Amino acid sequence: MSSEQPAGSARARSLSGVVIAGTGSAVPGRRVTNADLEKVMDTSDEWIVQRTGIRERHIHDRDAGESSASLATEAAGRALESAGLAGDQVDLLVCATMTPDMPTPSVSCIVADRIGAGPIPAFDLNAACSGFVYAMNTVHALMLGGRYKTALVIGVDCITQHCDFSTSGRATSVLFGDAGGACVLRASDDASKGLLAESMHSDGAGAQHLYIPSRAGDFYDQDDSDAQKINRVVMHGPGIFKFAVSTFPRLIEQTLDRAGLSADAVDHYICHQSNARILAAARERFGLAESKMHVNIDRFGNTVAASVPLILDHQTRAGRVQPGQKVMFLAFGAGLTWASSLWQL
Repeated sequence: MSSEQPAGSARARSLSGVVIAGTGSAVPGRRVTNADLEKVMDTSDEWIVQRTGIRERHIHDRDAGESSASLATEAAGRALESAGLAGDQVDLLVCATMTPDMPTPSVSCIVADRIGAGPIPAFDLNAACSGFVYAMNTVHALMLGGRYKTALVIGVDCITQHCDFSTSGRATSVLFGDAGGACVLRASDDASKGLLAESMHSDGAGAQHLYIPSRAGDFYDQDDSDAQKINRVVMHGPGIFKFAVSTFPRLIEQTLDRAGLSADAVDHYICHQSNARILAAARERFGLAESKMHVNIDRFGNTVAASVPLILDHQTRAGRVQPGQKVMFLAFGAGLTWASSLWQL
């Protein structure tokens, strides 16, 4: 074999394009407003809105059959429908979640079976709130190898199972909601379509600011140690807020630098919804119009790995996100993790 053939093959692979062919999302039927929370804990609508921007969220009901797998399956089905595809046309499935319904089987394996995908590779990925963006970057890299032509990327979490909806847990439980979101990625002959730049990071030293202990020995700070906090979200708000405020703009700058683009060259910034004030600060720093950085935290709260695909689906179905545009996906969360994914649609 001549030396030119491997180089030519590698170049052909590197010129492959990837398009977002369809999107879908799902939320539980139960809608919980701040007024509802006022009835079970010492809080108020004004207190929650001023600090977070959240007015309502959706909470899953296990007794009604709602779970991470059910929300993921519903979102995946809608994404496939919007792409005009059947489940047996999917050849790779990756689900980002930190709340599988059980240790095994994975949510991805359950979804693959339910949509009739057959014996395809399917695996879960846990990067907390950054999970969907991590999964987008991972799947794009796998697709460029040429082996996979159609992939489902899902972000889903039923995080409220780890929340204490009483006065003792009000600082964290008011933040979260449950949801699932998905998109279909397809290989394209148009090499200009797909990932332009990405950035993924972690900092395990910062894990102490946001975690879910499984046993007494898991508490980073023994002052937090409390049997009632086991299997509940433990969050040190000031530490997380400082991390997000400092990391978010640097992540945007780094991604733009890698793509060689200015901030205004990007049509949409689809960001993880953790706090309305953090999003507003980033938008103002880069001089972005409100129409470029979408916010839905007021209606859904922080839905962890579902946060980014939930907005993607809603904005796509509303006709705002369209082919030909540049879209940057951004997220940060527990781990600590943070990630970006800049796409040419």
